[in-house]
Amino acid sequence: MRIEGVWKSRGRSQVLRGVDLTVPAGALVGVVGENGAGKSTLLGVAVGELAPDRGTVLRAGSVGYCPQRAVVNDTLTVEQHLRLFQVAYRLPTLTRAQELMDTLAFADCLHRRAGALSGGTRQKLNLLLALMHDPDLLLLDEPYQGFDWDTHQRFWDLAARLRDAGRSIVVVSHLLHVREHFDAVVHLHEGRLDAGEQAR
Repeated sequence: MRIEGVWKSRGRSQVLRGVDLTVPAGALVGVVGENGAGKSTLLGVAVGELAPDRGTVLRAGSVGYCPQRAVVNDTLTVEQHLRLFQVAYRLPTLTRAQELMDTLAFADCLHRRAGALSGGTRQKLNLLLALMHDPDLLLLDEPYQGFDWDTHQRFWDLAARLRDAGRSIVVVSHLLHVREHFDAVVHLHEGRLDAGEQAR
Protein backbone atom coordinates (compact mmCIF):
# COMPACT_ATOMS: atom_id res chain seq x y z
CA MET A 1 0.00 0.00 0.00
CA ARG A 2 1.18 3.49 -0.79
CA ILE A 3 -0.38 6.73 0.48
CA GLU A 4 0.89 9.88 -1.16
CA GLY A 5 0.19 13.48 -0.17
CA VAL A 6 -3.15 12.77 1.49
CA TRP A 7 -5.10 15.65 3.00
CA LYS A 8 -8.41 15.18 4.80
CA SER A 9 -10.60 17.60 6.71
CA ARG A 10 -13.51 16.95 9.07
CA GLY A 11 -15.80 19.96 9.05
CA ARG A 12 -13.55 22.97 9.58
CA SER A 13 -10.75 20.90 11.09
CA GLN A 14 -7.84 19.80 8.92
CA VAL A 15 -7.10 16.29 10.20
CA LEU A 16 -4.51 15.02 7.72
CA ARG A 17 -1.96 17.37 6.15
CA GLY A 18 -0.07 15.74 3.31
CA VAL A 19 0.45 12.25 4.74
CA ASP A 20 2.83 9.86 2.97
CA LEU A 21 3.07 6.21 4.00
CA THR A 22 4.37 3.11 2.23
CA VAL A 23 3.75 -0.39 3.62
CA PRO A 24 5.44 -3.10 1.52
CA ALA A 25 4.47 -6.75 1.48
CA GLY A 26 5.77 -8.56 4.55
CA ALA A 27 5.87 -5.47 6.76
CA LEU A 28 4.14 -4.79 10.08
CA VAL A 29 3.89 -1.03 10.61
CA GLY A 30 2.58 0.73 13.70
CA VAL A 31 0.91 4.14 13.62
CA VAL A 32 1.00 5.89 16.98
CA GLY A 33 -0.29 9.26 18.10
CA GLU A 34 -2.35 11.08 20.69
CA ASN A 35 -6.12 10.76 20.84
CA GLY A 36 -7.63 12.93 18.13
CA ALA A 37 -4.43 12.93 16.07
CA GLY A 38 -6.25 11.46 13.06
CA LYS A 39 -5.17 7.81 13.25
CA SER A 40 -8.64 6.40 12.61
CA THR A 41 -9.20 8.96 9.85
CA LEU A 42 -5.98 7.80 8.21
CA LEU A 43 -7.14 4.18 8.24
CA GLY A 44 -10.56 5.22 6.94
CA VAL A 45 -8.89 6.91 3.98
CA ALA A 46 -6.51 3.98 3.49
CA VAL A 47 -9.35 1.45 3.28
CA GLY A 48 -11.52 3.65 1.05
CA GLU A 49 -14.21 4.35 3.64
CA LEU A 50 -13.31 8.06 3.44
CA ALA A 51 -12.30 9.93 0.29
CA PRO A 52 -9.19 12.12 0.60
CA ASP A 53 -9.54 15.81 -0.15
CA ARG A 54 -6.21 15.59 -1.96
CA GLY A 55 -3.66 12.88 -2.61
CA THR A 56 -3.78 9.25 -3.67
CA VAL A 57 -4.06 5.82 -2.07
CA LEU A 58 -2.75 2.79 -3.96
CA ARG A 59 -3.73 -0.67 -2.77
CA ALA A 60 -2.93 -4.06 -4.29
CA GLY A 61 -4.89 -7.23 -3.59
CA SER A 62 -7.62 -7.85 -1.05
CA VAL A 63 -8.09 -5.72 2.07
CA GLY A 64 -9.10 -6.58 5.62
CA TYR A 65 -10.27 -3.75 7.88
CA CYS A 66 -10.86 -3.94 11.61
CA PRO A 67 -12.29 -0.61 12.79
CA GLN A 68 -11.96 0.49 16.39
CA ARG A 69 -15.71 0.18 16.89
CA ALA A 70 -17.01 -3.37 16.47
CA VAL A 71 -19.13 -3.88 13.35
CA VAL A 72 -21.04 -6.85 14.78
CA ASN A 73 -24.83 -7.16 15.00
CA ASP A 74 -25.99 -7.93 18.53
CA THR A 75 -28.97 -10.00 17.31
CA LEU A 76 -26.87 -12.44 15.27
CA THR A 77 -24.88 -15.38 16.58
CA VAL A 78 -21.18 -15.71 15.89
CA GLU A 79 -21.93 -18.44 13.34
CA GLN A 80 -24.47 -16.23 11.57
CA HIS A 81 -21.83 -13.51 11.28
CA LEU A 82 -19.43 -16.00 9.74
CA ARG A 83 -22.05 -17.23 7.25
CA LEU A 84 -22.91 -13.66 6.28
CA PHE A 85 -19.28 -12.72 5.66
CA GLN A 86 -18.65 -16.02 3.91
CA VAL A 87 -21.16 -14.94 1.28
CA ALA A 88 -19.74 -11.41 1.15
CA TYR A 89 -16.19 -12.70 0.66
CA ARG A 90 -17.34 -15.55 -1.64
CA LEU A 91 -15.54 -18.15 0.44
CA PRO A 92 -16.15 -21.84 -0.37
CA THR A 93 -15.74 -22.92 3.26
CA LEU A 94 -15.32 -21.51 6.75
CA THR A 95 -12.14 -23.46 7.39
CA ARG A 96 -9.96 -20.40 7.88
CA ALA A 97 -12.54 -18.73 10.12
CA GLN A 98 -12.66 -21.83 12.29
CA GLU A 99 -8.85 -21.89 12.49
CA LEU A 100 -8.83 -18.24 13.56
CA MET A 101 -11.46 -18.92 16.22
CA ASP A 102 -9.17 -21.61 17.64
CA THR A 103 -6.18 -19.26 17.45
CA LEU A 104 -8.05 -16.50 19.31
CA ALA A 105 -9.59 -19.03 21.74
CA PHE A 106 -13.31 -18.42 21.34
CA ALA A 107 -14.51 -21.42 19.32
CA ASP A 108 -16.93 -22.27 22.14
CA CYS A 109 -18.87 -19.07 21.39
CA LEU A 110 -20.03 -20.15 17.92
CA HIS A 111 -23.72 -20.33 18.80
CA ARG A 112 -23.87 -17.32 21.13
CA ARG A 113 -25.42 -14.03 20.09
CA ALA A 114 -22.99 -11.17 19.72
CA GLY A 115 -25.00 -9.09 22.19
CA ALA A 116 -24.29 -11.67 24.90
CA LEU A 117 -20.52 -11.65 24.38
CA SER A 118 -18.06 -9.83 26.60
CA GLY A 119 -16.34 -6.77 25.17
CA GLY A 120 -13.12 -8.68 24.57
CA THR A 121 -14.89 -11.54 22.78
CA ARG A 122 -16.86 -9.09 20.62
CA GLN A 123 -13.51 -7.63 19.61
CA LYS A 124 -12.23 -11.10 18.75
CA LEU A 125 -15.21 -11.49 16.41
CA ASN A 126 -14.58 -8.02 14.97
CA LEU A 127 -10.99 -9.01 14.20
CA LEU A 128 -11.98 -12.41 12.84
CA LEU A 129 -14.35 -10.84 10.31
CA ALA A 130 -11.48 -8.73 8.99
CA LEU A 131 -9.12 -11.71 8.66
CA MET A 132 -11.28 -14.64 7.57
CA HIS A 133 -10.73 -14.08 3.82
CA ASP A 134 -6.92 -14.02 4.27
CA PRO A 135 -6.43 -10.51 2.85
CA ASP A 136 -3.19 -9.19 1.39
CA LEU A 137 -3.46 -5.89 3.28
CA LEU A 138 -4.63 -5.62 6.90
CA LEU A 139 -5.69 -2.30 8.42
CA LEU A 140 -6.29 -2.73 12.14
CA ASP A 141 -7.43 0.07 14.45
CA GLU A 142 -6.42 -0.90 18.01
CA PRO A 143 -7.61 -4.45 17.31
CA TYR A 144 -6.75 -5.83 20.77
CA GLN A 145 -9.03 -3.56 22.83
CA GLY A 146 -10.52 -5.55 25.68
CA PHE A 147 -8.25 -8.56 25.16
CA ASP A 148 -6.87 -10.35 28.19
CA TRP A 149 -3.12 -10.98 28.32
CA ASP A 150 -3.33 -14.45 26.76
CA THR A 151 -5.37 -13.20 23.80
CA HIS A 152 -3.11 -10.17 23.50
CA GLN A 153 -0.14 -12.51 23.04
CA ARG A 154 -2.12 -14.70 20.65
CA PHE A 155 -2.88 -11.63 18.54
CA TRP A 156 0.77 -10.66 18.19
CA ASP A 157 1.78 -14.24 17.38
CA LEU A 158 -0.88 -14.26 14.66
CA ALA A 159 0.23 -10.86 13.33
CA ALA A 160 3.84 -12.09 13.12
CA ARG A 161 2.78 -15.20 11.17
CA LEU A 162 0.73 -13.11 8.74
CA ARG A 163 3.64 -10.71 8.25
CA ASP A 164 6.02 -13.60 7.65
CA ALA A 165 3.55 -14.96 5.06
CA GLY A 166 3.94 -11.73 3.10
CA ARG A 167 0.94 -9.73 4.27
CA SER A 168 1.11 -5.93 4.61
CA ILE A 169 -0.16 -4.92 8.05
CA VAL A 170 -0.90 -1.53 9.60
CA VAL A 171 -1.83 -1.41 13.28
CA VAL A 172 -2.96 1.77 15.00
CA SER A 173 -1.74 1.70 18.59
CA HIS A 174 -1.33 4.01 21.56
CA LEU A 175 0.54 1.43 23.64
CA LEU A 176 4.26 2.12 23.91
CA HIS A 177 5.13 -1.34 25.21
CA VAL A 178 4.04 -3.08 21.98
CA ARG A 179 6.57 -1.29 19.75
CA GLU A 180 8.91 -4.27 19.68
CA HIS A 181 6.36 -6.15 17.55
CA PHE A 182 6.66 -3.74 14.61
CA ASP A 183 9.10 -3.54 11.73
CA ALA A 184 8.65 0.23 11.80
CA VAL A 185 6.68 2.75 13.82
CA VAL A 186 5.47 6.12 12.52
CA HIS A 187 4.08 8.94 14.62
CA LEU A 188 1.05 10.95 13.54
CA HIS A 189 1.19 14.47 14.94
CA GLU A 190 -0.75 17.55 13.84
CA GLY A 191 -1.87 15.79 10.68
CA ARG A 192 1.58 14.70 9.55
CA LEU A 193 3.58 11.48 9.82
CA ASP A 194 7.19 11.59 10.89
CA ALA A 195 9.81 9.70 8.91
CA GLY A 196 9.37 6.72 11.22
CA GLU A 197 11.75 4.57 13.20
CA GLN A 198 12.85 1.01 12.74
CA ALA A 199 11.45 -1.08 15.56
CA ARG A 200 13.02 -4.45 14.81
